[in-house]
Amino acid sequence: MPPTARVYCFDLLLLPFLSLLLLSLVGNVHSAVTYDRKAIIINGQRRILISGSIHYPRSTPEMWADLIQKAKDGGVDVIQTYVFWNGHEPSPGNYNFEGRYDLVRFIKTVQQAGLYVHLRIGPYVCAEWNFGGFPVWLKYVPGISFRTDNGPFKNAMQTFTEKIVSMMKSENLYESQGGPIILSQIENEYGPEGKALGSPGYKYMTWAANMAVELGTGVPWVMCKEDDAPDPVINTCNGFYCDYFSPDKPYKPTMWTEAWSGWFTEFGGTHRERPVEDLAFAVARFIQKGGSFVDYYMYHGGTNFGRTAGGPFITTSYDYDAPIDEYGLIRQPKWGHLKELHKAIKLSEPALVSADPVVSSLGNFQQAYVFSSESGGCAAFLTNTDSKRSATVFFNNMHYNLPPWSTSILPDCKNEVFNTAKIGVQTSKMQMSSGGSESFSWETYDEDLNSLEEDSVIAVGLLEQINVTRDTTDYLWYKTSVFIDHSEAFLTNGQLPTLSVQSAGHALHVFINGQLQGTAYGSRENRQFTFTDKVNLQAGQNSIALLSIAVGLPNVGVHYETWNTGVLGPVVLKGLNKGDWDLTWQKWSYQVGMKGESLNLHSLEGISSVDWAQGSLVARKGQPLTWYKAYFNAPAGEDPLALDMGSMAKGQVWLNGQSIGRYWPAYLASGSCGQCSYSGTYRQQKCQSGCGLPTQRWYHVPRSWLRPTGNLLVVFEEIGGDASGISLATRSVGSICADVSEHHPNIKNWNIESNDDSDTLQKPKIHLHCTEGQSITSIKFASFGTPTGACGSFMQGACHAAMSHSIIQQNCIGQQKCSVVVSANVFGGDPCPRILKKVAVEAICS
Repeated sequence: MPPTARVYCFDLLLLPFLSLLLLSLVGNVHSAVTYDRKAIIINGQRRILISGSIHYPRSTPEMWADLIQKAKDGGVDVIQTYVFWNGHEPSPGNYNFEGRYDLVRFIKTVQQAGLYVHLRIGPYVCAEWNFGGFPVWLKYVPGISFRTDNGPFKNAMQTFTEKIVSMMKSENLYESQGGPIILSQIENEYGPEGKALGSPGYKYMTWAANMAVELGTGVPWVMCKEDDAPDPVINTCNGFYCDYFSPDKPYKPTMWTEAWSGWFTEFGGTHRERPVEDLAFAVARFIQKGGSFVDYYMYHGGTNFGRTAGGPFITTSYDYDAPIDEYGLIRQPKWGHLKELHKAIKLSEPALVSADPVVSSLGNFQQAYVFSSESGGCAAFLTNTDSKRSATVFFNNMHYNLPPWSTSILPDCKNEVFNTAKIGVQTSKMQMSSGGSESFSWETYDEDLNSLEEDSVIAVGLLEQINVTRDTTDYLWYKTSVFIDHSEAFLTNGQLPTLSVQSAGHALHVFINGQLQGTAYGSRENRQFTFTDKVNLQAGQNSIALLSIAVGLPNVGVHYETWNTGVLGPVVLKGLNKGDWDLTWQKWSYQVGMKGESLNLHSLEGISSVDWAQGSLVARKGQPLTWYKAYFNAPAGEDPLALDMGSMAKGQVWLNGQSIGRYWPAYLASGSCGQCSYSGTYRQQKCQSGCGLPTQRWYHVPRSWLRPTGNLLVVFEEIGGDASGISLATRSVGSICADVSEHHPNIKNWNIESNDDSDTLQKPKIHLHCTEGQSITSIKFASFGTPTGACGSFMQGACHAAMSHSIIQQNCIGQQKCSVVVSANVFGGDPCPRILKKVAVEAICS
């Protein structure tokens, strides 16, 4: 046998072994994550990365896989999350990584979906989270000063940061170990604070960056809103727009760590919505300027369960008008339109990461950004920044129509596959339905104000609230007494005295002799307020009990750990014979929390520690400081659940011992509500809704918290409400709409040789899609022609195809999803030749 043949046979024998060895080596490849001026580099490849923020404690572990998969389906590459120090270390050295705080499980769930992670360790997070993520015990470390060149703070911060990094390393979760974490963040939005603090701020920032880098994670670190982040840390942008942003060094990539998809909600405020056309325009502008990493803050906002909401005054809902809503349902058209944007960007990626754009003018407000790669690839972004007028531009020997405030993406420099202002996906109208849910049978227990006499905390003068409660509860009682002489004139002339109470925040209920006299509260913009009202005093001894309420601790501001909460005075009685009586420096007694809290009435174990009263709720309406309990069975189905608390005033609610959060329907939203146009610069004051209504009426009830039967619902009402009006509702899609023109851009048309080849070009379609378990049961509106209006208010135009309704019915009734080509041939002929037509449809899902 020739030598070559012998070698060949020997190789054949070794082939299975070599294959196994190769697979083993591939499986253990640990790639480094680096960067250059163009992009983050993973496995040696520059990447345009689309990221979505999902905060693990703002949903349940049972929701995580579905949320992450929906993000992936929406074109997201990276899941970004903060790490919440106060959730993980509630007391010094005692750590919690269970349940909603199981950080490792969350990251591994992301890894299982095939996505990357950006881990924002902070550990300051802001995030409208209680105390900005810092544990309250940190405030009481001797000599501490937050977020500055302060030894006690730096020691505590470093200890926690090292704890998290060590945990990630031990689980092999960094990309350098084969895990999903490709980026980490140290500190958070420190630039403005650092400038305010001067030299100590700069020293602290530099120390934090160096400390993080020395931890050796094998992945880059970033600092957001930090203009002078020291090498090799990357400084990044946060905001509604970041197309103006450049990193502090020319060799760092351009990254946008928070593209605000909407805005948070505060009690007393309106709902703020950001049109997806504007959000997509902002992202496209950032990419065309050389940006390579964009994170949507938030992609799923979720819920501030328990007492985790900060602000103060941040609502329990943290929906944020995100592409996935608070309940885990896809928000359309936001989710779908951004998915189409991401497809267009990914088609353009080879050119985007290979070259800088060549910019040319197409008009007064119109420009072309052209990227050409060495391999011959080409991508173009055509932009119209005019917020009022459309423009027809001439580019590469072709005409393109650009609506106001929009960008068209041409991944081959020829075929328009996406325009930020042209929505081709459906709009979904959500509904809350309580039909079929059982009514609650309530029992009640009243707080006993006389139990305050047993309190042992007594002091001369008024104490700051958090110093007393250490934030173990929202509530602190301030109690004193006054003796009213029989000679006081108001006892006979009816001119009651006035009580004035100045509070540092956040809310206050005033009780005289056990009776509620009134309520006052501040706002997120102005925490401080003064209660001033007539009070019904009697001759002899009178008790004054002030119930001070915290509504979340501040999460942003220079040294916010020094800000005060509670009744700090002065407290003055006015209108007495002797004039004003200053009670500020009297002897006051203090009780931390409500008696029901100390008895754990909200828990399955503590519920039997008191006698509950049964009977009609009619007499209970308006009764303050009342606990309610009821049992119910889990509703059938899989639709998300919410409690309708619109009949109540203010308080907290628990399910099977777990806190759903604070409710406050009595605080009505004030703002400027009206029409909302996508075009023009967006700010949070734009596109408000809900004026004059409760800021939050519905409260998310996670399905995973329910048992099949015998679920315990506990409500603590502070002011007085009507518990008979509380109901459990399901959230689902009610109606769906589509509104698509004949010439809508189609992503399937990219790289086609000729735009004039009508046989080759894919025609646009309307797509309608109900959620799982639903089908299209009726067509509320359908018109091919020139219909006007928007989803929920469509109207026929002068041009209308008579067969519109029957064609849509034929294709869609009884289906979970359907699609219909936008073409005159489909709708029985052209109802108005030489006029641009479209299809508008509204359908009902059930």
